[in-house]
Amino acid sequence: MHPTRLATYNRWILLLLVLLGGVGMAPMGWAQAALPIIPRPVQATTTGQGFTLSSHTRLVVGQGLPDHQAASFRQYVRQTTGLTIEEKPTKRRTDVVLLQLDSAAVPQPEGYTLTIDRRRVTITGHDAAGVFYGLQTLSQLIPTKPADRVMLPGCTITDYPRFAYRGMHLDVSRHMFPVDTLKKWLDVLAFYKINTFHWHLTDDQGWRIEIKKYPRLQTVAAFRDETLIGHKRDLPHRFDGQRYGGYYSQDDVRDLVRYAAQRHITIIPEIELPGHASAALAAYPELGCTGGPYHTATFWGVFDDVYCAGNEATFAFLTDVLDEVAALFPGQYLHIGGDECPKTRWKVCPKCQRRIQEEHLRDERELQSYFVRRISKHLATLNKRLLGWDEILEGGLPPAATVMSWTGEQAGIEAARLGHDVVMTPEKQVYLDYFQTLYPTDSLAAGGYTPLSQLYRYEPVPAELTPAQARHVRGVQANVWTEYMPTAGKLEYMVFPRLLALAEIAWSPPSGRDYPAFLQRVRTHDSVLRHRGVAPSRTYDWVTDSLWAGPRNLPQLQLRTTAPAGVLRFTTDGSAPTPQSPVYQAPLSIARSCVVQAAVFEGATPVQPVYRREFTVGLSTGKPVTLAHPPAGSYHQGRSLWGMVDGAAGSPRYNEGQWYGFSGTDLEATLDLGAVQQIRTLGTHVLNYHWQKMWPPTALVFAVSTDGVHYREVYRQTDFPKNGINPVRATIVPVSARYVRLTAQNQGVVPAGEYGAGGKAWLLVDELFVN
Repeated sequence: MHPTRLATYNRWILLLLVLLGGVGMAPMGWAQAALPIIPRPVQATTTGQGFTLSSHTRLVVGQGLPDHQAASFRQYVRQTTGLTIEEKPTKRRTDVVLLQLDSAAVPQPEGYTLTIDRRRVTITGHDAAGVFYGLQTLSQLIPTKPADRVMLPGCTITDYPRFAYRGMHLDVSRHMFPVDTLKKWLDVLAFYKINTFHWHLTDDQGWRIEIKKYPRLQTVAAFRDETLIGHKRDLPHRFDGQRYGGYYSQDDVRDLVRYAAQRHITIIPEIELPGHASAALAAYPELGCTGGPYHTATFWGVFDDVYCAGNEATFAFLTDVLDEVAALFPGQYLHIGGDECPKTRWKVCPKCQRRIQEEHLRDERELQSYFVRRISKHLATLNKRLLGWDEILEGGLPPAATVMSWTGEQAGIEAARLGHDVVMTPEKQVYLDYFQTLYPTDSLAAGGYTPLSQLYRYEPVPAELTPAQARHVRGVQANVWTEYMPTAGKLEYMVFPRLLALAEIAWSPPSGRDYPAFLQRVRTHDSVLRHRGVAPSRTYDWVTDSLWAGPRNLPQLQLRTTAPAGVLRFTTDGSAPTPQSPVYQAPLSIARSCVVQAAVFEGATPVQPVYRREFTVGLSTGKPVTLAHPPAGSYHQGRSLWGMVDGAAGSPRYNEGQWYGFSGTDLEATLDLGAVQQIRTLGTHVLNYHWQKMWPPTALVFAVSTDGVHYREVYRQTDFPKNGINPVRATIVPVSARYVRLTAQNQGVVPAGEYGAGGKAWLLVDELFVN
């Protein structure tokens, strides 16, 4: 049949189906595409028989369900579409939304079934939470635009959560937010079936909860004199000169706890101990080892002054505080922090040393364990379970303690093997204060790099665990630390839509995980989030790259964008891309020094920030490298050394994988040029950030050899004055050599008086350059 006649024929068929079905064309579209539901349901099938939601629809609520759930759904429909749905019994069998409980039909806690056909919508829940989550799924199928009638897709959904604990953490010590803003975010958490809000209420930079027995926590500890401007690694430190602070009253807390409970969200308070106590010590200096004076911290980091573990007044204070906190939060958990507690003061404190002797403890690590166990026993008298960061493993775990594994997965693995429950929250996978892109123009963040795609790929149950041990993994949580999130808008840019990926890995079965399909759903939820007053980022569509060794070991650069529309254009001469620039179609072979820039265009308009990467190609590019000592930590540990000769330098944010780090050990790298050649230029870069415990070498030496055995020094540098990247570029008298050896002597130990004093210093270098 001729294409034009075929199109006309198809339109008539569609019109006939609409007239016969009486449900509009929307269900047919739904049947052809995945339902835009986040998190993805366990099982969902679509049909062509949809339901018409209109002002004639009645909401029928079964016995045992709270009134506020139905009221919340009716309000959502009215706000998004303008439709008013009455909640009252009806004798009609059709045109109803029916909510009911049936734990036999839905055996899984928090589970539900949702059926939509031409006659009705039925949500059946195992419990009230299940019905509530069924309503969130139904709400996600309702377009956020005014309409007299809304066509809901015909479908049958069976759904229940993978994990019982699905959490978001929020730090309000560094920057706090109004109660109404917190309520808005709780609405969004509930919409995506997140059921735990971990509220980080105290830290060095401010105490944020009212404790009636200790009024100085409100008048002193809740305020700091000023706040750091820029990143803490930047020197000299700059401050805004503005007093900052406040706290949530106990009435505020009760209101928020009640609001969350109506949305099936449990709020877990965190009261930090024994470390991160500067604010509390500023108010009550007698609780510290030295007696002060102390000050609420004005910048970010870990501080030596902590609660005195040998002072009985410390435990009297903390038990009083926990008594008041426990009375405000009905959930089973109370988080006590337990992380990043330096032992510096304890080692020289007479009271702490006496405690070690009297309790027959071996060292300060066991003193911390004593501290945590004592608090845990008190929490048990309040019918609370202790939850803490993975450092509570130090010296032994208290009985029934639950570990929140943040420094990585190993602590969670260890705790699960010991029979303790675990919540997985490793920083490199689920910290939302990490950068979303590698663009140097992206908004300031703490560090690291966790794009949406990486978070979505995270698997919370480590493969090392047996099935019995894996059952101790109670769930997964994303953490939001707010040092660099001073406003609600900045927080929303950092958190959404990455929190949607967390919601899906926490709720949905892992077997059906599909990032392109998830991304398609995320785009449909952009308008949903904005309708709720949340401003999500769209950084997931920005250009990303991959770099690998191609022919002759030279760099091959692949560019990617997930943007659904537009054309990716690039240049290699450092100029900004234009609508006339070449269209990117295949990986670029980098055979000479250049600057690659790229942008996505819709017509003549670039629709994203411009991508940029610089390459410096020389005799060293692609040549083999050996190291005397392996890199450590996340700085290329266990990875290829080709990155030292790939032509690409590291950035000041050191999160793009170009830097090689050595913790307390020296660098000795040997480069083989493959043949004796004349060289005259040597180079690398050294990172100097004392506030990140990154120190330049005490000496950096280049030496050359023709046989790989006998070396002679050709360049030495001992001064690296710049805070940040220190370029090393040595022009030497031309010399013939095949082998080039770079030796850099590590600072070893961070000097006294510096941040992280006494710990191992990091030595970071990136590219080896020879020409």
